[in-house]
Amino acid sequence: MSDDDFMLESDQEDYEFDYETEGEDESQDVDVENRYYNAKQMKQNDPQGAIDEFLSVVSLEKEKGDWGFKGLKQAIKLEFKLKQHEKAVKHYAELLTYIRSAVTRNYSEKSLNNMLDYISSSSDPEDMPYMEKFYDMTLDAFQGTNNERLWLKTNIKLAKLWLDRKEYSRLTRNVRLLHQACQRPDGTDDPSKGTYLLEVYAIEIQMYSETGNNKKLKALYNKSLRVRSAVPHPRIMGIIRECGGKMHMNEGEYPIPSENWKDAQSDFFESFRNYDEAGSLQRIQVLKYLVLASMLMKSEINPFESQETKPFVTRSSTVHIETHSLHRYKTDPRIVAMTDLVEAYQHNEIHRYEHILEKNKEDILSDPFIREHIDEVTRNIRTEALLKLIAPFTRFTLAFIAKQLRIAVPEVQEILGFLILDKKIRGKINQEQGTVQIESNIDAERMRAMKEWSSALDRLSNTLFSDGEGFKSEDNTHLGGGVSSPLFEGRR
Repeated sequence: MSDDDFMLESDQEDYEFDYETEGEDESQDVDVENRYYNAKQMKQNDPQGAIDEFLSVVSLEKEKGDWGFKGLKQAIKLEFKLKQHEKAVKHYAELLTYIRSAVTRNYSEKSLNNMLDYISSSSDPEDMPYMEKFYDMTLDAFQGTNNERLWLKTNIKLAKLWLDRKEYSRLTRNVRLLHQACQRPDGTDDPSKGTYLLEVYAIEIQMYSETGNNKKLKALYNKSLRVRSAVPHPRIMGIIRECGGKMHMNEGEYPIPSENWKDAQSDFFESFRNYDEAGSLQRIQVLKYLVLASMLMKSEINPFESQETKPFVTRSSTVHIETHSLHRYKTDPRIVAMTDLVEAYQHNEIHRYEHILEKNKEDILSDPFIREHIDEVTRNIRTEALLKLIAPFTRFTLAFIAKQLRIAVPEVQEILGFLILDKKIRGKINQEQGTVQIESNIDAERMRAMKEWSSALDRLSNTLFSDGEGFKSEDNTHLGGGVSSPLFEGRR
């Protein structure tokens, strides 16, 4: 046999051997894939059997790969759902070993993010300790791979979880760690992590807003607006601006300065604009807050009819005009109650206002923030209606006003008392007789004119009879001085 014949025969043998091996591998892959999809079909009717089948997929793989990763994911979710927490934790630890090399970085990041979302969706207190364990294991795994970005994102997700569950003590500890991670060694904020820092600020601002700590909220709010090194998601700025608007409306004691309403209205508009850009449904609720602030600042401009225009600069330094109209939301079914309310308020149609509020009470007053401030709006429109009603009268009864405004007598008395103290009307309330005596405006004007006239006369008198230059004699003889006048000398 020649060397060429030997080599040809060897090549054929090698070819046949490789072909057989490839066929075995393909057969094994098909078997693994079939088991995986068979397990998925068992999830509804036989969850425990599905768990066993998913875990068998893992054992069938000779090397860690996609099918084992998928099988572990499904098994863990089912185990957590069936309260097999210890097994779920054990298999999650095994799943985390796949992220180093068995699956791609993007796929593992997305899968773990979805896993944490699934675990976090549980509201069962029994799941809480294991939920926290899942997060701790994930954070340790990311630290082990020196992946600071994923560590930050996971920690922020954990902070949001504590915020949603109102676990403020745990949230405070978590936020402290995040602040440290976003700082330089000298303790100053790291500009390269500005986007993450704003997310942390947004979470912390929400915590202070919910707990009513306006002092810390204001400091953090102002600090967040000074961050220039970030490119935040518009939803984050929507959150910060929304809490800022609420802060302005809750700041100070009654009566709240009108500047606060203006600042609140500005913040709510910016919040709405950002939420709208992000496609967040929260934009509808913030739009209601914007309407509320407009009514409280007694604006005559209907926010749904106005068109806001804001200048902004692009990277090319070209100035454009950004126009944002609220008109397209005017007929939105979710906002139509507030639309009707603001129209009735601006036209001082008190009975229509009361009817709309009563008809849509559940929708409007379901929000605690609106419920807290709508009473002041109602007081304002009742006050305006009362002033308009009593304008022709100098004497009337409390019962008459109560009947016309369709409110209780004590509330009428309270509004009148406020108006008298605020010097918007001049009058006296007789509680025994239930009457009110208003001083005549004509008499009041006459008395004020008399006082002004008297003051003017006093000033004129002081000017005329003071030792002014116009009334000094050239010498003292004219006023009976020591030198005799020739005119009277012969008569002595």
